[in-house]
Amino acid sequence: MTTPPNNPPNIPPKETRTFSALVQVVEALRGPNGCPWDKEQTHATLTQYAIEEAHELAEAIDQNNMPGIVEELGDLLLQVVLHAEIGRQSGQFTLEDVIQAITEKMIRRHPHVFGDTKVSGSGDVLTNWSRLKEKERANGGWASSIPVTLPALIRAQKIGDKTVRRGFDWSTATEVLGKIDEELAELRAAIEKKDLENQQEEIGDVLFTVVQVARHLHFDAEQALRMTNRKFENRFRKMFDLIERDGRSREELPLAELEKYWQKAKALEG
Repeated sequence: MTTPPNNPPNIPPKETRTFSALVQVVEALRGPNGCPWDKEQTHATLTQYAIEEAHELAEAIDQNNMPGIVEELGDLLLQVVLHAEIGRQSGQFTLEDVIQAITEKMIRRHPHVFGDTKVSGSGDVLTNWSRLKEKERANGGWASSIPVTLPALIRAQKIGDKTVRRGFDWSTATEVLGKIDEELAELRAAIEKKDLENQQEEIGDVLFTVVQVARHLHFDAEQALRMTNRKFENRFRKMFDLIERDGRSREELPLAELEKYWQKAKALEG
């Protein structure tokens, strides 16, 4: 039987407020005397966690939860350092390469800050950013810079941003509302025909068009839906709290009574 090496325990950093302390911790986690789970991770296995942490950060921001924002930013930063350490151990890239790449990109994408380009506002900044980004990715298709793994609402909004820069867009939000009416009519027709495949397609068309309304009104569709989801969840919970307060059984109430409690819960929101 082979005796495992008796490696000394890792010494944690004394000062934990520095970036180098986090790097030291991650190196220890993946070192000889590190954590078995951390040492098993690859870029592929960590992908899901980066996505989850980004969503958790968005939720903390939506709730204006400052301690939560601090925590979730840290979780995201951990993902960056973990990927960089995997890259260093494999000899493919280092944390310095990551920092250099993003620093040079920020300089390159901000010629109005680090060069002589003149801009009149954030609109010009976004136009220049998009132009420079597309130039850097000239070999891809027109939507190649939009990750297919993005949530569908976010990707729909980014697709709209791309098309407007190519002169293909509605002029006003009101025009897009007219398109929603058109898509809803097509959805109703598919429902009446019991055409399941077409129903799904038409629902997609309605959702895509609603996102374009949000874009025209300068709202983030994903954030708007998150807010509505949270509002619905809170109101739904409050509705059943009211039912229980009245000593009634939620299972036995008819829909008309549930609607009355829903309206009461809504009124409590002020």
